[in-house]
Amino acid sequence: MSYTHGHADAVLRSHRWRNATNSAAHLLGHLVPGHSLLDVGCGPGTLTVDLARRVAPGRVVGIDAEPAVLDEARGVAEEAGVANVEFHEADIYALPYDDGSFDVVHAHQVLQHLEHPHRALEEMARVCKTGGVVAARDGDYSAFTWFPADPLLDRWLETYCAVARANGGEPDAGRRLKAWAREAGLSDVECSASAWCYSTTEDRAWWADLWAERITATRLASRAMELGYATEDELAEIAAAWHRWAEQSDGWFAVLHGEIICHA
Repeated sequence: MSYTHGHADAVLRSHRWRNATNSAAHLLGHLVPGHSLLDVGCGPGTLTVDLARRVAPGRVVGIDAEPAVLDEARGVAEEAGVANVEFHEADIYALPYDDGSFDVVHAHQVLQHLEHPHRALEEMARVCKTGGVVAARDGDYSAFTWFPADPLLDRWLETYCAVARANGGEPDAGRRLKAWAREAGLSDVECSASAWCYSTTEDRAWWADLWAERITATRLASRAMELGYATEDELAEIAAAWHRWAEQSDGWFAVLHGEIICHA
């Protein structure tokens, strides 16, 4: 797995915003106090900790491949006073748990970055109990939409998608989740979709600042230049376009996600 975004602060700031309400609403109706839950690709842990609150006193485990974000996640749990969650470094393709270890196995914005997402889903299903739930939610970049139009934001989307695919991922993952689940042998699949929307002055500034920084000063930027998809000057122009968009009082941006609930 090559994580296109990297773990710069511009990336983690958006991850820290995530919670069960804004990022896992499709899953909440399937959670029961006492459930055990595995959160795959937990990042800095805000979503994991919120899910742990929902299933307490059930055991919750968050895994990630990046040790630094796991340290941050442990701090988030400690500060929140949530004791039924633990965090470990692990590989999504080789989860270090026995078959049928968890009632719920969840991944948020993870499968889009994998070269073999169906294999990850197979492994998630392996560690899920019979009768349990395997859940995933991923963005679908080509379905993102915004106003006002700007050809430089079109260029941003083109550049991001090219880099993500060169890294072995699939940025239009949301629409493929059902197909990947079926390829993994999961036949009982419920599908849904939901969106984040950024339209207030504060939300536009926050979202634009994130992406202006990501496109100029993160692993995404260096990879785009390494691959010859954009120059440093072109990325700076895209960043400026993000700030111009944020200044538009009519500015609006929607991020579409695909979602699946698979009954193991």
